[in-house]
Amino acid sequence: MNPPPTETSDLVTNSVLYKEFLAERDEILRHKWIESEKVGRDIGFEKALLDWILKYRSGWRTNRVKTLRSHSHQPA
Repeated sequence: MNPPPTETSDLVTNSVLYKEFLAERDEILRHKWIESEKVGRDIGFEKALLDWILKYRSGWRTNRVKTLRSHSHQPA
């Protein structure tokens, strides 16, 4: 038996994996905007994605993990 669509939707939107995907997508879109401004035209999502992965993803993930860990250890 499958869960109701709203329950499935809530499960997805509240998942850590989905939140990480959204955070990464935001960074890629920000990179796309910056690089497009530099060259005076839209560079497209695919080019921005590949460029961001090659140049920034590793550092972004390392920093993101540190940030998330430090926030999870703060008292409520």
